[in-house]
Amino acid sequence: MKLTQILTNHIETAVQQLFGIAIERVEFQLTRKEFEGDITMVLFPLLKQIKGNPAEMGTKIGDYLVANAPEVVRFNVVSGFLNLVISDNYYLSFFNQIKSNNTFGFVTPTATEKAVMVEYSSPNTNKPLHLGHVRNNLLGYSVAEIIKASGKKVYKTQIINDRGIHICKSMLAWQKFGEGQTPETTQLKGDKLVGNFYVKFDQEYKAQIHELTAKGFSEEDAKKQAPIILEAQEMLRKWEAGDAEVVALWKKMNQWVYDGFAETYTNLGVDFDSYYYESNTYLLGKEVVQFGLEKGIFEKDPDGSVWIDLTADGLDRKIVLRSDGTAVYMTQDIGTAIQRVKDFPNVGGMVYTVGNEQDYHFKVLFLILKKLGFDWAENLYHLSYGMVELPSGKMKSREGTVVDADDLMTEMTETAGKIATELGKLDGYSETEKAQLFKTIGLGALKYYILKVDPKKQILFNPEESVDFAGNTGPFIQYTYARIQSILRKSDFSLEQDITDIVLHEKEKELLKQLELFPEVIQSAAYNHSPALIANYTYDLVKGYNSFYQSVSILGEDYLPAKIFRVQLSQKVGATIQSAFKLLGIEVPERM
Repeated sequence: MKLTQILTNHIETAVQQLFGIAIERVEFQLTRKEFEGDITMVLFPLLKQIKGNPAEMGTKIGDYLVANAPEVVRFNVVSGFLNLVISDNYYLSFFNQIKSNNTFGFVTPTATEKAVMVEYSSPNTNKPLHLGHVRNNLLGYSVAEIIKASGKKVYKTQIINDRGIHICKSMLAWQKFGEGQTPETTQLKGDKLVGNFYVKFDQEYKAQIHELTAKGFSEEDAKKQAPIILEAQEMLRKWEAGDAEVVALWKKMNQWVYDGFAETYTNLGVDFDSYYYESNTYLLGKEVVQFGLEKGIFEKDPDGSVWIDLTADGLDRKIVLRSDGTAVYMTQDIGTAIQRVKDFPNVGGMVYTVGNEQDYHFKVLFLILKKLGFDWAENLYHLSYGMVELPSGKMKSREGTVVDADDLMTEMTETAGKIATELGKLDGYSETEKAQLFKTIGLGALKYYILKVDPKKQILFNPEESVDFAGNTGPFIQYTYARIQSILRKSDFSLEQDITDIVLHEKEKELLKQLELFPEVIQSAAYNHSPALIANYTYDLVKGYNSFYQSVSILGEDYLPAKIFRVQLSQKVGATIQSAFKLLGIEVPERM
């Protein structure tokens, strides 16, 4: 049982006996550093039920707890706050319960628990993944892992945007300028090769627009009449008509991209349980629209287009079917959501990891699904995140000014290697070990830098800053983990026994309090869909450990029970760092 629950039970009894009332709830907070105490009861809410001086009330409750609650050894009252000092025995007992628990903080899902589907990545097949996709992937993967740790079955999925005019642009440019190039002949990853032709199309398109405007066309007309855009539109019509040659080229070039994506996902350390393709799903939802018309949820305009009127809900009218009967993105998303629940019947909710420019789209989507009567629609969440920008400004795919995900990971690994080499801590490492360590540090730096920020906030990404070995960074936390492993390697005694008869140092107690928060932090991170809560908890834990490390002797301690406990405590902190970082998709090195 958690300390807060134990204390709540005692306080409820105390208030009943002292004041003759049943308390509505007990509010706790951490004791402020300037006062003695481990946990603080906030007294002000009780004033609604008990009239009187909060200091006197707190003193009476404190006296009762010292006399009747073995966990409380003394107290002090400051204004409307009852600061409680918790016994060493409580913390030692708590530690002995968790020290050998390899899944501490994690909850195993029950058979009846509804699953959650988390969608992330969802790229276009006309370009490689870039820095923006990196944030999307890291967020989606981490949120999926955190929700899983909180006690739910999770399915990871994505929908790949593999159709449309943007895909045809790359295909047409390859036909015109590719001279038969393949990933094999160019030694380029397939997604990069295709992305190059997307950029090539844009260059040629702009050149043609310039030519037409020089001949007297308005810029708007030039954009519409440029031969290359007309050819791309014709290619899209052929694709939709099932033209064998166009479809064959589409399949070939998309496969190049999928192979490239797979390599990037592996290097980034993310995975998926299922894939959906827009070419298979863009017609989904049309039947649902017919159902919605019959139920009066949708309405048909005189031109034959179908709409939903959400003005009464504070939104606007939204089209769900064009007048020619073709689907729009909203129609597709409605159908895809329904199809996913058909494919995975135990799904009771979904998380969509999509940038904040789509906030309105998801408000509309979720509301439509609720109006259609799907019970799982109550559990839909848009994991809306801010853009990632560079000191030089925004990235633009069609102009080729993006930060490529593969190049970024390579750069981070190289930067980590440069800094680690300068620090001179690589004696005895083989070249293979060095390469693996640099990758672990570099990717850890990248992931932590992105995930420590609240998803809703924009990120200004600075690679050099992220690989700093001091401060709130991945490498700083990884270094502390490696330090702990060094202590464990040097300890030459059993760590199995329970230590129950020592007086805790203030720094030991602080660490134990921090460890006790871990299960609660996982639940909070899952509820808020925020890996930042895990990242910053881990940083606080590491700061606490380093303060402990500087304040007490560990392997140099003379009193054996105290020495054993300090190594056990180090071991558990290390295991918790590893567990927390696993939820962020970050590896930890055994030595550094």
